[in-house]
Amino acid sequence: MNRNSASKIIENALRENRRSLSEYEAKLVLSFYNFPVVREILVENREEMQKAAQQIGYPLVVKGCSHEVAHKTEKGLIRTDIRNDIEALEAFDEISKKLKGYQGAVLLQEMVQGRRELVMGLTRDYQFGPCVMFGLGGIFTEVLKDVSFRRAPLKESDAMEMMREIKGNKIIDALRGMEAVDIKTLAGMLIEIGRIGLEYDRVREIDINPVIIHQSKPVVVDALIILG
Repeated sequence: MNRNSASKIIENALRENRRSLSEYEAKLVLSFYNFPVVREILVENREEMQKAAQQIGYPLVVKGCSHEVAHKTEKGLIRTDIRNDIEALEAFDEISKKLKGYQGAVLLQEMVQGRRELVMGLTRDYQFGPCVMFGLGGIFTEVLKDVSFRRAPLKESDAMEMMREIKGNKIIDALRGMEAVDIKTLAGMLIEIGRIGLEYDRVREIDINPVIIHQSKPVVVDALIILG
């Protein structure tokens, strides 16, 4: 864990009077706390794009990455299932054009495959302080609102209880040919979210959605950290 590096990213954003980290910065912070984060490379031109695509391998996801844009889908800043160099360069050109006027670059990601998606995060309550959240992720987060909360700090037993409290808790079990989820890793991620909230009082919110379950392993593919 490199908390020093995480501190530098957060402090730099605060010095610039920013209200959030970019997706790339947010996942860097999480990686310093041992979160399993998708393989990705930030690129600024077509040459870097081609090199990064070869390094990660197809299929890929291409995203616009800026701390000024929280909802990338609504602005057409995400292209998925990119299969070759031609598609990659087309996606880069299209997203670069839509990013004009924003401070940022293009983010190239490994396309993680998985049928199960979870959400986890943190909200800072004025009465209770940092509270950790867990639930069903992806498109179901806002529709079903199937989540559980715990006040930080968390023990492993707290994290395990949170996972079982949601109505859709069977999603983490072996089901329809899918392996049971590695709940020990999930529990560790929930504990670390609480730790980040306790260590950085200027972190107001963390939204990690989705956490895709690839085979049995959770992988963070998108993240937002709000500052205040």
